[in-house]
Amino acid sequence: MAFRLTENRLSRRAFLRSTAATGLLAATGSLALPGISRAADRPVATHGVQSGDVAADRAVLWSRTDRPARAVFEWSTTESFANPTRLPALTALPENDYAVKILAEGLPSDQEIFYRVLFSDLADPNVVAEPVTGHLRTAPTGLRDVSFVWSGDTVGQGWGINPDAGGMKGYATMLKHDPDFFIHSGDNVYADGVIKAEVDLPDGTKWKNITTPEKSKVAETLDEFRGQYKYNFMDENVRAMYAAVPVLTQWDDHEVTNNWSDSKVLGDAYTEKNIHVLTARAAKAFHEWMPIATTLVEPQRVYRKIAYGPHLDVFMIDMRTYRGPNGDNLEPVEGGTAAFLGAEQLAWLKRSLLDSKATWKVIAADMPLSLVVWDNGKDKKGFEAVSNNEGGKPLGRELEFAELLRFIKAAGVKNTVWLTADVHYTAAHYYSPDKAAFQDFEPFWEFVSGPIHAGTFGPNDLDMTFGPEVKFVKAPEAGQVNLPPSAGLQFFGHVAIAADTGVMTVTLMDTTDTALWSVDLEPKRA
Repeated sequence: MAFRLTENRLSRRAFLRSTAATGLLAATGSLALPGISRAADRPVATHGVQSGDVAADRAVLWSRTDRPARAVFEWSTTESFANPTRLPALTALPENDYAVKILAEGLPSDQEIFYRVLFSDLADPNVVAEPVTGHLRTAPTGLRDVSFVWSGDTVGQGWGINPDAGGMKGYATMLKHDPDFFIHSGDNVYADGVIKAEVDLPDGTKWKNITTPEKSKVAETLDEFRGQYKYNFMDENVRAMYAAVPVLTQWDDHEVTNNWSDSKVLGDAYTEKNIHVLTARAAKAFHEWMPIATTLVEPQRVYRKIAYGPHLDVFMIDMRTYRGPNGDNLEPVEGGTAAFLGAEQLAWLKRSLLDSKATWKVIAADMPLSLVVWDNGKDKKGFEAVSNNEGGKPLGRELEFAELLRFIKAAGVKNTVWLTADVHYTAAHYYSPDKAAFQDFEPFWEFVSGPIHAGTFGPNDLDMTFGPEVKFVKAPEAGQVNLPPSAGLQFFGHVAIAADTGVMTVTLMDTTDTALWSVDLEPKRA
């Protein structure tokens, strides 16, 4: 059964046009909402609204205000909010940075949902903010076309919001595709990424950044970590995207600091030298600012499954929290310092894949499997990702993934696809046991895309333990590093699944909306 454009879909497009035309979302408490009173005694939704972790009957709704306030979310199937459903009230308090989120349950499936937040001053309930509105589309329970986008790496390597260049235009490009959701594959922020007002470019021009106090140094305090997210939401493209499209988010290293693990030694830029303290503060800010459902039931968990109709389950994994120290990655036994996913998450992933009835099982991984990522790139010492650059039998962190791939084959789990980012270029890898040192697995694809707004690097060397073959790559020329967004090498991926055939089409794109490479994947039937 093919998907048909509905009246609500058209209404959703009208919503997008009105949002873009009138700038309905506020960036910070210092920026006004056009046409809306900013009287000093009225609360304001300082960073608009977001939704996330959408399913057939639920979604997380998020917003933030500028003071202690009572927050009420309402949702409706019409943009006019005829007969809205009101959710239980929340309280925005300073201990959560005045951010609020709620799991809206009982939503109708396969439906355009319009939602809004209403804040009232906690000290005076009669002082009420203007509502701010967002949109999402719930997952289907029957067959329809599904599409989504993914990327990672936002505001990295000193490339911040440049209004003269149109801000973070990649987000606007992704939004043009009207996706059902967006997977942010990690490095939502660069907490260690200092933003300068101006950066000299090779052609003699200057890149001009918006700057804030929190982005003028590495983040160490809780408020400085919160400031990383506030900075990104100053960009109108980010706010528009997140108000219109649910985000499925995961984290990687730069939400805390570059290449962090238990072995991380913090440098001279840090007065806080304890990586565990730094991570705790970063995690609190991440869960306050991201519309992730796990926070509402298990406060620090990032890994989870998102079911989006009969054709698609998305497994959001966490390749950061449970890892051992970054080292030589050559341990011959499982567990201990070789842990990467960790035993509990690995068991969950195997169990969840086995239980999945969806046609496609997308594993959203914040790091690629076989690209060589050094912990110390300058001296080529230690390993930050899975591979150990040996290309032989699995050792160290590779053991967990050998176990996972062996399980997928033995259990008869069909149609797994890996989506990732992290390495700041785009590529398509086909994994085949015929080319691998470890051969006990079924062939599968891994697609890499990013950055969406950060420096561009690569390409990385390949480790042949699992037999990857490069089918496509686009990266800087040899010797070029940290290219700015203006160089044109910013990337995202688009996935479309056809309702009638179940065919998955994966397209690697750049942020000028150019399709660089595409492949149609036929689903294997049980």
